[in-house]
Amino acid sequence: MTAIFGLDLEGKQVVVAGGGVIATRRVRRLVDHGAVVLVVAPDVSADLTRMASHGDITVASREIAEHDLEKVWFAVAATNNDEVNDCVAQWARQRRVWCINVSDAHLGTARTAAVSHHGDMAVGVVSVGAPDPGRIRSVRDALAAFVDSGEVSMRRQRPHGGKVLLVGSGPGDDGLLTVRGRQAIAEADVVVTDRLGAMGALSRLAREVEVINVGKSPDNHPVPQQEINRILVDRASAGATVVRYKGGDPFLLGRGGEEVHACLAAGLEVEVVPGVTSALAVPALAGIPVTQRGMSTSVLITSGHAGADDAALAAITTGATVVILMGVAALPDIVTAALAAGTDEDLPVAIIERGSTPQERVTRGSLATIVRIARETDVKPPAIIVIGKVASPDLWSNPDTATPDSSDKSDNEEEHREPGGSASVE
Repeated sequence: MTAIFGLDLEGKQVVVAGGGVIATRRVRRLVDHGAVVLVVAPDVSADLTRMASHGDITVASREIAEHDLEKVWFAVAATNNDEVNDCVAQWARQRRVWCINVSDAHLGTARTAAVSHHGDMAVGVVSVGAPDPGRIRSVRDALAAFVDSGEVSMRRQRPHGGKVLLVGSGPGDDGLLTVRGRQAIAEADVVVTDRLGAMGALSRLAREVEVINVGKSPDNHPVPQQEINRILVDRASAGATVVRYKGGDPFLLGRGGEEVHACLAAGLEVEVVPGVTSALAVPALAGIPVTQRGMSTSVLITSGHAGADDAALAAITTGATVVILMGVAALPDIVTAALAAGTDEDLPVAIIERGSTPQERVTRGSLATIVRIARETDVKPPAIIVIGKVASPDLWSNPDTATPDSSDKSDNEEEHREPGGSASVE
């Protein structure tokens, strides 16, 4: 029977004998875990050579020698010669150094686990009989999927220091909650939740998890922000793992920054888990790309509370896409100001209500007609408003606009694309 332990190799000296494909895989993993790696081999892979050029590892271009195992914590025998691997394993055993022998696991004193990571926990699977890497990877992947589904409670069972996790739940569809978001929910002792976002994940919480609803609607703010901050600090200071569950992404129009500041000021550990951005995801799900080559190469995300400020008007009048959150009530004033600034009254506008949910509805019109249409169709928040050519219902039916001339200067935008922004539906 194999006894299984977790080894902390961060900052520890590790020697790897061999420079081929198997050795390269092991080295990558050791470096990921913070080990100080010496690779000893006459020839090494191009990948190992690049790693050495960056200072990630050290390479000695020669045969492995017994003295290479002096003052090391761990060894990997991964040459293409079974006799050399066995010799390395023997040297390691004599020095009481843990060693993986890739030729014959029985001759080593350690085995590599197939590992999946879930927040601050790792799940590992190891063969206790004859090695079977494919088998343990299959079991690991099944276990990882189960843990990340949210069906497994990951709450700590022993007393621990409290912490706060700001989790963006995405626009509403449970499938758009990130894997790390599901893990965080499974770790929670307390969930402080908004009224919008992926609420299905909360239905799987254990009964003993405290759920505090602090959600707001346009005319109803029952729990002021200062009180929300106090709740987070109070529960985490008492030793709880607190998840602040927010619609969209915590840091775009979601006051997440204020909550982080309050927790840090109280000396609490804080982790931010980004969410799928509502401002970009909801239009995309409705078939509206917020940028389109040859049509719009920039996007402004703003709040309806800001109204028709200079930035929004400049964006609308210069052809950028404008995405407005929490803007249903402010739409008439924004439209009036845009028309007064000389914007084409035929500029397309789309309003997506309850995006990504089964209740999603898309209302379209022009700058001149959208206020009347929204009133007649009784548009209600939560909704995302998109103003710009990309909101045209004919976007995909007109090949001249959907696929602009290849000489367009924005041809290389895919090569230089930056990570997307973030949003909140609250």
